[in-house]
This record gives sequence, C-alpha cells and structure tokens, in this order.
Amino acid sequence: MKKTIQALSNHVKQGDTVKVISGKDKGKIGEIVRILKNENKVVVKEVNIKRKHVKPRKEGDVGKISQFEAPIHSSSVMLYNQEQQIASRVGYKTDESGNKIRVFKKLLSTK
Repeated sequence: MKKTIQALSNHVKQGDTVKVISGKDKGKIGEIVRILKNENKVVVKEVNIKRKHVKPRKEGDVGKISQFEAPIHSSSVMLYNQEQQIASRVGYKTDESGNKIRVFKKLLSTK
C-alpha cells in the first residue's frame, strides 16, 4: 500500500518574499520561485543551493557542475514584510468589499 501525502493549503504564494526560519539557510530572505503543492515544498531564490555533477554525454563534451535551488518544506519559511523588516505568521481578514486578504499577525497585535 502506497502512502499518499495530503497537500496542505499554503500560507505563501508564488512571488511572495519569505524568510527561512529553520535549516542550514536560516535567516536568509528570498522570493518564492515555485510551489510544489503535492509535496508541501517551495523553491526560494538563492536559498538551498545544491550542486549536481554532470558527466559528459558525447565524445568531445565536457563535464560540468551545475547549481540549482532545491525545494524546502513550506513550514520552514515565514512571510516577510520588507517595509517593517519582520517575519510573521499569516492571518486573513475580509475588507469592506468582502474580499479575503492576507495580513501579518505581528502587525495586527501592535495596533
């Protein structure tokens, strides 16, 4: 029997600025490039850089070392506010027209 991973609703979206809160890249700030919804992972620009050694395929080709951004778990990142320079959990509010908007919980508690 194969175990399936249940996709959670993400607190971050593609294009958001996030701060890494755990792991070897703790404290780094970057933009979300891609979201892997079924694995609950995100790819953040300039975070979790991995190297892959590529062998030459044909005669005359040269091997190389390619670098890429590997995914990290979405629970390891927190939404980041660049104006206030704080990372905070996400809350939801409805505005006067009835649309659901995301707000920073730390900014709600200070007001």
